[in-house]
Amino acid sequence: MPEERVLSDSESIDDYYRSFLPTVTDTLEDSLVPTMVYSYGQVVSGFAARLTANHVSLMSEKIGFIKAYPDRLIPLHTTRTPSFLGLDIANGIWNVSNSGKDVIIGVLDTGAIPTHPSFKDDGMDPPPTTWKGTCEYASSSSCNNKIIGAKSFVQGSQAFKAHGKSAGKPLAPVDDEGHGTHTASTAAGNLVPNVDVLGQAKGDAVGVAPRAYLAIYKVCSREGCAHSDILAGLDAAVADGVHVLSLSLGGPPRAFYSDPIATGAFAAIQKGIVVSCAGGNNGPNAQTVSNDAPWILTVGASSLDRSIRSTVRLGDGTEIFGETLYQPKDFAADQLPLVVPQSEDGRYCLSGSLDNLDVQGKIVLCERGGGSGTIEKGAVANAAGAVGVIIMNDETNAYSTTADPNLIPASLIPYAGGQKVIAYAKSNPKPTAAIAFMGTLIGRSIQSPVIASFSSRGPSVTTPGILKPDIIGPGLNILAAWPFRLGVNYTVRGPTFNVISGTSMSTPHLSGVAALIKSAQPDWSPAMIKSAIMTTSDAVNRQGKPIADERLKPANLFATGAGHVNPSKAVDPGLVYDILPEDYIPYLCGLNYTDDDVTVIVHKKISCADYEKIAEGELNYPSFTASLSFSKVTFNRTVMNVGEGSSTYKVEVDAPVGVSVVVAPQTLSFRTLKEKMSFTVTFSLLKSTAEGSYVEGQLRWVSAKHTVRSPISVYLGSKSAPLT
Repeated sequence: MPEERVLSDSESIDDYYRSFLPTVTDTLEDSLVPTMVYSYGQVVSGFAARLTANHVSLMSEKIGFIKAYPDRLIPLHTTRTPSFLGLDIANGIWNVSNSGKDVIIGVLDTGAIPTHPSFKDDGMDPPPTTWKGTCEYASSSSCNNKIIGAKSFVQGSQAFKAHGKSAGKPLAPVDDEGHGTHTASTAAGNLVPNVDVLGQAKGDAVGVAPRAYLAIYKVCSREGCAHSDILAGLDAAVADGVHVLSLSLGGPPRAFYSDPIATGAFAAIQKGIVVSCAGGNNGPNAQTVSNDAPWILTVGASSLDRSIRSTVRLGDGTEIFGETLYQPKDFAADQLPLVVPQSEDGRYCLSGSLDNLDVQGKIVLCERGGGSGTIEKGAVANAAGAVGVIIMNDETNAYSTTADPNLIPASLIPYAGGQKVIAYAKSNPKPTAAIAFMGTLIGRSIQSPVIASFSSRGPSVTTPGILKPDIIGPGLNILAAWPFRLGVNYTVRGPTFNVISGTSMSTPHLSGVAALIKSAQPDWSPAMIKSAIMTTSDAVNRQGKPIADERLKPANLFATGAGHVNPSKAVDPGLVYDILPEDYIPYLCGLNYTDDDVTVIVHKKISCADYEKIAEGELNYPSFTASLSFSKVTFNRTVMNVGEGSSTYKVEVDAPVGVSVVVAPQTLSFRTLKEKMSFTVTFSLLKSTAEGSYVEGQLRWVSAKHTVRSPISVYLGSKSAPLT
């Protein structure tokens, strides 16, 4: 919309947008009548409509038209996690933040089941007077002082299902998939005592910010999440007055101006709203991270110090640790004949592939993958007469195992363990195996956190000069609320809990942490909250060793980001790196985006000629990413004192191998709170450096009380890192 065009109300905005739609007379040859679906008033100046290519061509000739994009579908990407994260009612951040009191978390997902006990409003105050949302469940009484609002925006995904035709009656924001109920309860579910899943992971279930409010926006259906619906949900959430946005969804990386999550999130941070998004489940391959705009908190996934253990015992005495949720007490851990299918379909236990094998009363080895899930493999083996199944990881997933609600006795084991099973079976004419159920194991004996194999990795394709993901949090085998009963009657409604995995699960953990910080520090900007989370994170695991990846090797920064979230430290970071919304404009122009591209993102008319472009690394980000050839690279940073009024910080640097890192000044002395000080960091190559690789280090500002840590990633040997 042209800046000089001033419209007074939503109705006149709708009329203005409708003026772009071609008339019936203009489109007599088109079979589709132009129809507006959504009118956006907060996160983008525009609308969603059902149009043909001819309609778009006609619209492009009108004054005020900037860009049009086709709608797309993208995918959806706890009893232990609060304790694992160091959350405690009497001490730490739960006490300082009053468990997220007065903060509203907007969850864009598949909706939620309001009757689940995780969404009871015991101990909750009425919503704040700033709340403008409404409740669109069948009965408005379904909302309470926990779920204070709920809306549905799935006309876009319904249109995909209807092949572009009218989507029909709008759906209520009820969760018919499970994903949204799980994520909402993870972020801010109320305490539910004595829960379990199939008898495992017993304990009290509670969200990260249990006194925060929830606003539910159903933007995804079983078909997926349409760009138009996501924008509509973001638009409503910003207008309603949420403080934190949680999006456990996303597609492949896209230029920010064509990414509805990036553009919508920018509008949100302009209103002071923190946006937490899933980094994606396409790991462990490099350059797969999504939702990578620097104004978004991009979240990767890692494990807990909990294992729902099932042990495979081979006939030669070898023991292999695995996991499963279903652990029947009446299943004897006796040695039974072991079958290792040899056909391609049989290896993966695909439907019908075991029918010609004698598996009656035996245990079958199935390989992960082949287009079927672990539960389906167990069902196929069971239908063929098997009494147990061993599911071995593929090489890519290595040691990253999930605890699934299998339908028969099972154990999901690492790839290395699977190779032992295969080697044993080949060397024995009558191989046997047993599955022993060990229950739920918790504690320091379990290496944690470990990067989940599926967690998407950097470097970012869209903005390689910004380290992504930003942070990791619990996302593997996460217990939270579920709307259906588990087992055969999987779609029968009934408030239960389920254990599932994904960056979808780690994201609401970080959304909850952001809510805790927002409650304790209501005046902090989204960038300050993000900085606090990143600079106080842990670079080592519970055993004091480097965080490992799915191979149990030290994980790189493209897997961990700044590190694993440490909520208790994040509320008191000492120093923060702040970025104002207008600070992103020189950065966006520096990406060589056109004026129109930047205008779409920042929601006002921009001419990049009016700004001094900056390199990505010049953004006042809490991490450092440089690409070195023969010249030096210098970055400027500014930090704000939010710790003690009078404090002195000295710099410590672990320089990447082959790189010189010079910081000036080396001491920052603050006299007052909110005082700002600047410093420079200069990176240069050493003569002995081997070219063509990434090297890592870290920079720390250390005072008597605080350590403010930033990761350093440097690519050696080229002016720009390779995108391979």
